[in-house]
Amino acid sequence: MAMDVGLWIDHKKAVIVRLDDKGEEIQQVESGVGRRVRYRGATHPKTPYSSQYQQGDDQLDNQFTEHLNKFYEKVISHVRDADAVLILGPGEAKAEFEKRLTQRRVRVRIAAIETAGKMTVRQIAAKVRDFFHERK
Repeated sequence: MAMDVGLWIDHKKAVIVRLDDKGEEIQQVESGVGRRVRYRGATHPKTPYSSQYQQGDDQLDNQFTEHLNKFYEKVISHVRDADAVLILGPGEAKAEFEKRLTQRRVRVRIAAIETAGKMTVRQIAAKVRDFFHERK
C-alpha cells in the first residue's frame, strides 16, 4: 500500500498529513520550544560584552539545538515508512529536517521542499492532497 506524507514544519511544531488507500490522517508534533529557551542554570550577565555573556549564550544555543534534534527525531518516526514526503515550512526548519533525514539515512524519497508561510491544518492537508493528486 502506497503512502505519501506531507509535512509542514517550523521550530515550534510539525503538522504531518499521511495519505494512503484508506484515506487521510493528520498528526501534530509540538517541539516545546519557542525562538529561544531559558534553561535553569543558564547565566544572565549584566554586561553583554563580558565573556560570561558569550558563554551563557553558547550554552543556550547548544541546549536549543539539542532540543530541536529531539523534535526532529520524533517527526522522523512519523515519516519513516512513507514512500514520498513533501516538506513545507516558512523558515530554516525544513532544510534542517531534510539534512537530518540525510544524516540518519532514512530511506524516504523527498518529493519536494517548498516554502510556505503560516497555514491552518486544513490548508496544509489541502495542499498535500493537491500536490500528490497532481503527481499521479
